[in-house]
Amino acid sequence: MTTAAAPNALRHYLQFSDFTADEYVYLFDRMAIIKKKFKTYEKHQPLTDRTLAMIFEKASTRTRVSFEAGMYQLGGSVVHLTTGDSQLGRAEPIEDSAKVISRMVDLVMIRTYEQTKIDAFAAHSRVPVINGLTNEFHPCQILADIFTYIEHRGSIQGKTVAWVGDGNNMANTWLQAAEILGFTVHVSTPSGYEVDQSIAGIRSGDSYKVFQDPMEACRGADLVTTDVWTSMGYEAENEARRKAFADWCVDEDMMRIAQPDALFMHCLPAHRGEEVQAEVIDGPQSVVWDEAENRLHAQKALMEFLLLGRL
Repeated sequence: MTTAAAPNALRHYLQFSDFTADEYVYLFDRMAIIKKKFKTYEKHQPLTDRTLAMIFEKASTRTRVSFEAGMYQLGGSVVHLTTGDSQLGRAEPIEDSAKVISRMVDLVMIRTYEQTKIDAFAAHSRVPVINGLTNEFHPCQILADIFTYIEHRGSIQGKTVAWVGDGNNMANTWLQAAEILGFTVHVSTPSGYEVDQSIAGIRSGDSYKVFQDPMEACRGADLVTTDVWTSMGYEAENEARRKAFADWCVDEDMMRIAQPDALFMHCLPAHRGEEVQAEVIDGPQSVVWDEAENRLHAQKALMEFLLLGRL
C-alpha cells in the first residue's frame, strides 16, 4: 500500500510557473500511473472524505467534467457553485468568500475572468486553489497538453511548439511552460493580438520566437497548436477578429511544413473552417481527443499532489 509523504505546505496552482521543472517531472509520472489505474479499473481513492469546491463564472465542459469526475474517482466529493447561486464578488467581497468557503472544503477550483480575482481568493484561502481558467492563464490545459505530447513522442525538452492564433491565456501559459521545461515556442499572431511578455510573466524572450507568417512559425515544429479566435469574454470583438485572423487557420500546408511526425493539438471547443481545417483536427496527426481525456488524469494528479504531496 502506498503511503503519503508529509503534505506540502499550502500551495496554489494559479499559473504554470507555480511549480518547478522537478515537480512537473513528478506530476507527469503520476499522471501516467493514475491513467493506467483508470484504464484497468484499479481503485485509487487517496482523497476519501476530501471535498472540492468548483466555482464557475465562465461556462465549462472539459474543466467541469474532468474535475468533478476526477474528484469522485479519487474518493472525494464535489460542491458546484456558479455566480448565480453564490455570493462570490457580488454581494460579498471575494476575500470574505474565500475565508468562508476554505473553512468548509479541502480544495477550490475557480474558472473566472480576471486573474486578479483568483489571486485575491487564494490570498485569503486556507486550502489550495486551482486556476481552472482565467483571461490570462490556463495552466491545467497546458499540463494535460504536455502530458499528451510525452505519451506520444517522449520528452518535450528541446522541442519546438508552434502557436498559431491569438496571444491569449493559452499562449501565455505555453510561454511559461517553455521557460520552465526547456523547449521553444514559435508564436504567430495577427497584428494587434500579440503575446504580452509582461502579462505572460516570463523572465526573458529566450524560449520563444515571434513570426509574422504563421507558415514560417510551423516550419520544423514538433507540435502545432491553436485555439478559437474569440475567447470567452471577447465576444463583442468577434467580427473584427474573424477578419484579422483569416490567415491564421491551421491547414494541411502548415502541418506539411512541420516535422513529418508533428502532432496537432487544440484545447477545444473547435470551429472547423476558422482556426483549424477539418482535415487537420480530424486527421492522422491530431491528438485532440487524447488531449481532452488527459485533462481528467492531469487534474487528478494535480489534486492529489496539492493535498497529499509526493506519494
